[in-house]
Amino acid sequence: MRGLKGQISTILWNILNRPDIMDFVDVFLLAVLIYMLLVNVRHTRAAQTLRGIAFLVLVTWLSDVMGLRAIHAILTWLTNAGPVLLIILFQPEIQRILQSIGNRSVLDTSSSIDDKETIIDEVILALRHMSLRRVGALIVWENGIHLDDVIATGTRVDGLVSQPLLENIFEPKTPLHDGAVVVRENRVVAAACLLRLSDTTGVGRDLGTRHRAGIGVTEISDATVFIVSEETGIISMAEGGRLLRNMDEASLRQVLHRLYDTGNRDRNLLGLWHFGRREDRQS
Repeated sequence: MRGLKGQISTILWNILNRPDIMDFVDVFLLAVLIYMLLVNVRHTRAAQTLRGIAFLVLVTWLSDVMGLRAIHAILTWLTNAGPVLLIILFQPEIQRILQSIGNRSVLDTSSSIDDKETIIDEVILALRHMSLRRVGALIVWENGIHLDDVIATGTRVDGLVSQPLLENIFEPKTPLHDGAVVVRENRVVAAACLLRLSDTTGVGRDLGTRHRAGIGVTEISDATVFIVSEETGIISMAEGGRLLRNMDEASLRQVLHRLYDTGNRDRNLLGLWHFGRREDRQS
């Protein structure tokens, strides 16, 4: 107990006597980095791993305080290997953060799309038609992070977004219907693209490969994905590794406006949850 009291006294003394302005700046920047990490790993398997690492650090500290030398030595060895383990375990999240920083400029000079209202109407019409006919669809909307690796797996289209084009691509038994469509701004860049499936174990059992693929691409990028179920006709949206189901015309229009509004492109989904049912990612 004396060791514990001594450590607490030392920490309190350092907090009250040593800090200067740069120390506060240092702590603030560290808090921002930790917050960014937590935001990007929540609702993924990495979040569970992060809690395990935090528990391991706590047990290591307690073993030192209680004088458990053998356990402390083993745990210290594991903790020292922590940076390498973090890079390996959080590789997708780290890649997504770095790509986001590299692809987004503070001085964003992206030009506005003049016919965005027409495009939004065309997309909503196509989704509604496919929903009524129960035609499966998977549309990936590229945002700040380029999806060139995904585009390379499909067939180049390079056509203006329109209701006839989207419906024709996903028409059953046509050459390009199986796979995802990638949209960049106002153009369909490619069709029949292959996506990685989400490896999150908490995805609902009623969701098939199309939904898992849609969630998967949003776990490694900032893309927005629209999904039409061929079994139920339900329109869903995936973003940030989460799935929002039962999208109606009003919610679709709000999301599409946000995608074309460069000033609000990074806004999260908190304002959209009331439009549909959030698919829990926990088992």
